[in-house]
Amino acid sequence: MPIRVFVTAGTTADCTKASALIEGMETQCLLADRGYDTDAIVEKAKEMRMQVVIPSGKNRKEQRKYDKHLYRHRHRVENAFLHLKRWRGIATRYAKNVASFVAAVQIQCIALWAKIS
Repeated sequence: MPIRVFVTAGTTADCTKASALIEGMETQCLLADRGYDTDAIVEKAKEMRMQVVIPSGKNRKEQRKYDKHLYRHRHRVENAFLHLKRWRGIATRYAKNVASFVAAVQIQCIALWAKIS
């Protein structure tokens, strides 16, 4: 289930906002794909006492170990995106302004949490 949402410009890399996204979260693990393998995200997660479950990028000189069994559960993150994208307006970014888009995402998140859709 989605907990927090940030909207970025289309040209902004998602990993640049990841540190702000996990700020204040109380969780044991941080599951993410290789796109989030940055030193800043790993350090932030370790400061917050999270187990980092992110495969090392192919360009890393030292490959970091991660729990492959736990990484299998990352599909749940992808499933949340799939549920959100079932709404055509969210999948195609039909809203003309950010506030309308965020409102649509929040409504869909409420529907997911309430198990309406």
